[in-house]
Amino acid sequence: MKTSFATRLGVLTFGSLLVLAGCQASGSSKGESHKTSSSVAEDASKTQEQSLGSHDHEHDHSHAHDKETEKIYEGYFKNSQVKDRPLSDWEGDWQSVYPYLQDGTLDEVFSYKSKHDDKTAEEYKEYYKKGYKTDVDRIFIQKDTVTFFKNGKGYSGKYTYDGYEILTYDAGNRGVRYIFKRAKEAEGLPQYIQFSDHSIDPTKAGHYHLYWGDDRKALLDEVKNWPTYYPSEMDGHDIAHEMMAH
Repeated sequence: MKTSFATRLGVLTFGSLLVLAGCQASGSSKGESHKTSSSVAEDASKTQEQSLGSHDHEHDHSHAHDKETEKIYEGYFKNSQVKDRPLSDWEGDWQSVYPYLQDGTLDEVFSYKSKHDDKTAEEYKEYYKKGYKTDVDRIFIQKDTVTFFKNGKGYSGKYTYDGYEILTYDAGNRGVRYIFKRAKEAEGLPQYIQFSDHSIDPTKAGHYHLYWGDDRKALLDEVKNWPTYYPSEMDGHDIAHEMMAH
């Protein structure tokens, strides 16, 4: 299994959408079946993010009750446990949590976190402000079609499964990105979207972090910006308490 080394992060644009993405990584491979590779983040510029608990590195989501599954959510699993997943795992109407950070709804989450760590609520808020930042405030997924909503306008296109990538972080834990590729050219849409929801086999997502852009490998190195989406029927209060519950 090959390992890719993160170098530095830059800004990637597509159409009218803008996201943060990593610069080209070297040595990354999808493998013969387009499924797995390892990626180790080594850029010294990421030290501050890691000290705050880089979201991919230190997920707080212990959704499961049994010890084995809990380890998976914390990022410790065997390659053989990782399975392909269909786009239907993320089907539904999803809203960005970024507006709730901006209007102060999530302040109680950061205050709660600060009581369980040596970081202040303001430090947490600044960290998540970078992580959640996005101008795509809604995403609708139905069958093989993904619609991005920006400033009230929707951009739709079909996506096909392009395998998964297993990423290894400095802390020793790992994560899985499930990747889908745009089937054909479409206005305002990225060529690739990558889901991370702390699951490693077919499971209906309760929320997810989404990475998107036109460079598949570069996106795998992104650890600073991870727009996060919860079901649109949830209000900010429900989302905040869901975050604190995990």
